[in-house]
This record gives sequence, structure tokens and C-alpha cells, in this order.
Amino acid sequence: MPRTTTLLAALTLAVSACLTAGGPAAADPLENMERERARLIATLLDPDKEANGRLAEAQVARRRLVDLERIALRDPKTAADTRPIARRAFADYDLTFLAHASIERDMAVLDLWLDRVGVSTARIMGARVGRR
Repeated sequence: MPRTTTLLAALTLAVSACLTAGGPAAADPLENMERERARLIATLLDPDKEANGRLAEAQVARRRLVDLERIALRDPKTAADTRPIARRAFADYDLTFLAHASIERDMAVLDLWLDRVGVSTARIMGARVGRR
């Protein structure tokens, strides 16, 4: 029985060494930024949260988004990236770098996002409720 335990321990050690040998997986700066921006917008639009809780959570998410935007802007690989996600990211600065753009335009993040995606009070008031 001790030999089986030793063999099992050696096998477990070998498998764990193989799994960790590749190193940690690194996500792309643009993908991290997109994920954080989606989290921020979801927080701002969440009707189940109280206003104070939503504001506190949004402020933390905004600070993280600012940091991730800086990382993406300063990464030389991002500027040279030719993938569709990178081309689309740099085609619309205000939507991609939402936190920086909101500071530059002196607007709330949500107001800028709604404006850039084409949602306005006039469009909402003019919309018809119906079935498609």
C-alpha cells in the first residue's frame, strides 16, 4: 500500500508541475478594459441597487477602468495590434476609453455612454411600445 501512495503522490506532483509550467495566463489589455467597462456600465444601469451603493461601486469600477485604460494606451503592443478588437477600439475613442473621455468632456460616464450609443431623452420619449 505505501508504494501505491508514493506513486499517487508522484503522479499528482507531476500533473501539477505540468499545469503550472506554462506560467499564468495573461489577458490582453484591451480585453481587460472591455470587461471592466462592461462591469461599470452594468453597475450604473442596475435597477436592483440603491443609489448610494451603486455610486460607491461605480466609483471603484471607474478607478479600475482608468488604470486599465492607461495600461492599454501605454502598451506598445496595443498600438501595433491589427486585430478587429483593436481596430474597433481605436475607431471610437469615446466609447473605448470611456473614463478618460468622460473626464475630458466633463460628463458623467453614463451620460457620455448613453450619448455615444444614441440614447437620448427625445429618442426614449419618441419610442413606441409594441411587439415586433
